[in-house]
Amino acid sequence: MILILLTVLALASAAFGCGVPTYKPNVSRVVGGDNARQNSWPWQVSLQYSSSGSWRHTCGGTLIANNWVMTAAHCISSSRTYRVYLGKYNLAASESGSVAISPEKIIVHSKWDSSSVSKGNDIALIKLSKAVTLSDKIQPACLPKANSILAQNTVCYVTGWGRLQTNGALPDILQQGRLLVVGHATCTQSSWWGSTVKDNMVCAGGDGKISSCNGDSGGPLNCQTSSGKWEVHGVVSFGSALGCNYYRKPSVFTRVSAFNDWIDKVMASY
Repeated sequence: MILILLTVLALASAAFGCGVPTYKPNVSRVVGGDNARQNSWPWQVSLQYSSSGSWRHTCGGTLIANNWVMTAAHCISSSRTYRVYLGKYNLAASESGSVAISPEKIIVHSKWDSSSVSKGNDIALIKLSKAVTLSDKIQPACLPKANSILAQNTVCYVTGWGRLQTNGALPDILQQGRLLVVGHATCTQSSWWGSTVKDNMVCAGGDGKISSCNGDSGGPLNCQTSSGKWEVHGVVSFGSALGCNYYRKPSVFTRVSAFNDWIDKVMASY
């Protein structure tokens, strides 16, 4: 029986490798924000907190192993009780194959400063209380190689349930938005973000049309490799205080490739 179980687990792992969704994202026609294809971003999670007997979406996150989720440090509060919802598309609907799992441990980066998001290190890892069963709806993301840098104008997609516009409505259906990467040399110019953006961040967007917004925090910046796999290069960190979609104020993400060693160390320690 144990041998059979191990064989089944091995086959499941092989069938659902990282970064290759069963249902391919519909990215050919998307210019601005739009409804995502159902289950086409199977590593996307909804981080929710308990409030007055119900659960509320607060941030996004990325499944990076069958029992680990990556999100933003600023999404975490010690006063809240959280759950991670995986395999979700419509937050207002009951969906087969989706599952909510409570955290066993939440590890916020030790250098995160909640009083100054621009200092960087806006990243946290959530160890799930039990490993999730991978399926056509729930699969892990690939992470980029350590210290890899995206080229200017690389096409990526931000996904999440954040507001559709500044002070706008929160959607029930998962959204995706096409963003072009803004190179560090450009993003740190005074007419862009200036010194607010650090080396361990990545900028994308800034055309005044599409960006991440409130509620997208912690979610992934998805970028496709030449082999067709999707890698999560960023964790939604912050945007302009002037509002979402502000010209020359692209969405700023924690650059995942700057934290590979930290991620590996944390996952090996808990």
